[in-house]
Amino acid sequence: MKRLSTFPLLLALGLGLLVAAWLALSSGPLPLSAPKILAALGLPLDAGLQDYEAATVLQLRLPRLVLALLVGSALACAGATMQGLFRNPLAEPGLAGISGGAALGAVGVIVLGASLPVLATERANLAVLPLAAFLGGSLAALLVAGLARVDGHTRIGTLLLGGLAVNAVTGAGIGFLAQLADDLALRTAMFWMFGSLGKAGWSEIAIAAPLLIGSVTLMIRDARALDALLLGEAEAGHLGVDVEALKRRLLLLVVLSVSVAVAVSGIIGFIGLVTPHLIRIWAGPGHRFLLPASALLGALLLTLADVLARVLLAPAELAIGVLTTLIGGPFFLVLLLGLRRRAELL
Repeated sequence: MKRLSTFPLLLALGLGLLVAAWLALSSGPLPLSAPKILAALGLPLDAGLQDYEAATVLQLRLPRLVLALLVGSALACAGATMQGLFRNPLAEPGLAGISGGAALGAVGVIVLGASLPVLATERANLAVLPLAAFLGGSLAALLVAGLARVDGHTRIGTLLLGGLAVNAVTGAGIGFLAQLADDLALRTAMFWMFGSLGKAGWSEIAIAAPLLIGSVTLMIRDARALDALLLGEAEAGHLGVDVEALKRRLLLLVVLSVSVAVAVSGIIGFIGLVTPHLIRIWAGPGHRFLLPASALLGALLLTLADVLARVLLAPAELAIGVLTTLIGGPFFLVLLLGLRRRAELL
């Protein structure tokens, strides 16, 4: 396949983001016209805007759009970083157990919050939930990375098997917590487990945005080092890269971004796996373009997925994690078949 130049691809992604953002603001049980949306956003237009229409845009759809952009870009950039870090196209935060660990920590806060005085208020839950998700994701990452480290090298097969085991354990832990939950906590946890942007609010965004933007920015700053790492650890070391420090730093950033994303939107699978592969097909493997382009495409894909989740079963809403898994699962199988075929040819 002929690869695209970077500028047209960036332009296409930017235009796609604008179209997706417009669909996110206009689509839903209450369709809104362009003049009304622009008036709700503050432009001085006489569009006959009603108060409930302005509230729909500013309090429901706009924060949901902002969260989709933040979470989509963070998950995609984290996936591209992990694939470069382990030099394997199958590496992805969900497959490596990070999402499962973060989910266990967050569900623990949701289920136990009502019985612990320190977590009894909504404000306390808002502050503690990302921290609990980060701790759970960190422990899972450390466990899986430790299992995969053999003779000073990280073996991707062991990483994926360790991630599978951690996901099984965290799934059992979540099931155990579900047995302890009351009806309200159980509904909240289960709806959140399948992924949703429906509870997006400006309070959550105020906490998540600096962490997600900061982690994505720092991952992109290490693009040159990731390019050197593609040559091999020894070769990267000869080029002046502190490989072990790079691994620790990037793994910490991946855990931070994925944990915060899980805390505010639940588990949304396969964005981190699919997006980097599409960018590599279109523009090649160089991380200086791959990382920012993956962030843009991840934001675009998650925004479109959220629009589909709202309109496919309207007035009901499909869990966005279910939708991304329905799309990403077959892609993952195709990827596995392609890797097997390539191995047979070598």
